[in-house]
Amino acid sequence: MAQQSFIRGTFVLSAAAFVNRILGFVSGMFLARILGAEGIGLLMMAHPLVPLVITVTELGLPVAISKFVAEADVKGDRTKIKRILFISVLVTGTLSVILTGVSLLGAEWIASLLLTDQRAYYAMLAITPIAPIVAVSAVLKGYFRGKQRMTTIAFSDILDNTVQLACVLALVHILMPYGIAYAAAGAMLASVAGEATQLLFLSASYKAFREKGVVRESFADRLRHGKSTLRELLQMGLPTTGHGVIHSIYGAFQPMLITKSLALAGIGTALATQQFGMLAGYAFPLLFLPSFVTHSLSTALIPAISEANANKNGLLMHERMDQAMRLALLIGAPSTVILFEWATPLTTLIYNSPEAGPLLKILAPMFFLHYFDAPLHAILLGLGKANASMWNYIVATAFKALALFVLGSEFGIVGIAYGLGIGMIILTGLNFMSISSVIGFYMDIRKYVKVGICMVLMGITGQLLYASLIESGFTMLWAMVGSMAAALAVYFGALALSDTIGPRQIRNLALTIGARMR
Repeated sequence: MAQQSFIRGTFVLSAAAFVNRILGFVSGMFLARILGAEGIGLLMMAHPLVPLVITVTELGLPVAISKFVAEADVKGDRTKIKRILFISVLVTGTLSVILTGVSLLGAEWIASLLLTDQRAYYAMLAITPIAPIVAVSAVLKGYFRGKQRMTTIAFSDILDNTVQLACVLALVHILMPYGIAYAAAGAMLASVAGEATQLLFLSASYKAFREKGVVRESFADRLRHGKSTLRELLQMGLPTTGHGVIHSIYGAFQPMLITKSLALAGIGTALATQQFGMLAGYAFPLLFLPSFVTHSLSTALIPAISEANANKNGLLMHERMDQAMRLALLIGAPSTVILFEWATPLTTLIYNSPEAGPLLKILAPMFFLHYFDAPLHAILLGLGKANASMWNYIVATAFKALALFVLGSEFGIVGIAYGLGIGMIILTGLNFMSISSVIGFYMDIRKYVKVGICMVLMGITGQLLYASLIESGFTMLWAMVGSMAAALAVYFGALALSDTIGPRQIRNLALTIGARMR
């Protein structure tokens, strides 16, 4: 496919990601205002079990599917493409149905083990059936990635989020009179409805674009050939699964760890649920909002680093790494200043929760490293160091869990915020050291110092102007918008004047990274 097609595909996915973030934000604002921090806490407690089930059932196959479908498509082997899809749907579908059935049958035991607030039980039941739907959708998305039909994936994601938003508005409104537990379950059912709609769309799209004129194999032939196909898929998929399983297991136990440590700090169950909701449901969505750019960058970076590594082109490899770090810096620096300086106005206007502002303010500076962690993780994968990445995550997670328990039981929700930040710092540092030990890591420190000075100028400008506008009688919304716009203008102006990152460099960087995207 031509370079312009790569760039067009990148633009489509980025535009869709932006639309989905907006839809997600609207849904989050509605839920925050209707359910409050306590209701959001119930949602966050009920959700972590599902990613574990999905990770186990997918077995890392979606990534492998896209690779092998693309290779078979180039060779014109349409029979193999159908075989890949058949065996993938059969395996993931069977596993997901079995694990979902076990989860539903053992729901009470799981709830007693993982849920510190039993009101989250109904929400957990409501979200459990989503696993087989997501698993099959992931297989179809892998197929469309391999066929390089990015528009189909982008539209399906937008459709999912649109249906989910509509169902959230309806179900939460209908069920709220019956209590907050049922309203939270309604929000989870909305997620199931959105994913089911997406699966229907992907299935219809597959029927429209599927391989035609292929000799139909018998079920027995598919199973016989499927063994080698599955073995081939798992060789690539299982290493990816290891990291995901660890992440999902920890994610399932983190709410319990947080609420238990808060209980040791003398905080009651209802208040602990409310505080956890402010942290996971209010602060984290704002912190993760700008990261869709760096995650898209990571997708592009893996094949770019792999290609340079295979050709033993160290110069090109370090050039790609430098480009990735610069883009992460460009996105992360102003995002960090905004989330730190306007923490309380943001949580007040979006969630009607000024109490969440201090938590966001604590996390923002430490979360700055997260914007670098996704590219660092991608570089390790591109170098073939998936095991190093997994062990780095295990070590960082162990330290994070310890920090959450110690600091949370001593300082409450503030200690929890610092514990999460400590885990992020350790993970980024370990990934950085792993790359340095393999190929070295060379950075122009002057650029980072210049960006740091620009961040300080941006923060001072925003702080002074916001206070001045508030004193002049402007509403919080317009004071925030005006001061934020002026601060961003100062930031980018300072970057241009210091010759750190100019318009031409940004354009060239975007085109280079975009050309690598699928």
